[in-house]
Amino acid sequence: VQLQASGGGLVQAGGALRLSCAASGTSLSSNNVGWYRQAPGKQRALVAAISAGGYKAYGASMNGRATISRDNTKNTVSLQMNSLKPEDTAVYYCNTQIWNRDYWGQGTQVTVSS
Repeated sequence: VQLQASGGGLVQAGGALRLSCAASGTSLSSNNVGWYRQAPGKQRALVAAISAGGYKAYGASMNGRATISRDNTKNTVSLQMNSLKPEDTAVYYCNTQIWNRDYWGQGTQVTVSS
């Protein structure tokens, strides 16, 4: 199982980014998938998650500015982030668990300039 996160970059405050997590070796439609972020010196924290059944949950960090979605035809899970702030700067990782084992993507850097 491999996860590939993409879509990060440098954006000005107030801008938007759409991150994508693509999987090989598993079908994301059958798994719970989460997006996490880790800023320098901070712990990794949940941004958003979507269950196999489509239930969505969000961490407090984005405060309504993020939307997670799944595209089963492409075997991807995306994270749309709007109204970005400098404090959203972090490496963003996607995650899934299969048989109690965690799989992480390599992370994609999001940098928001003020």
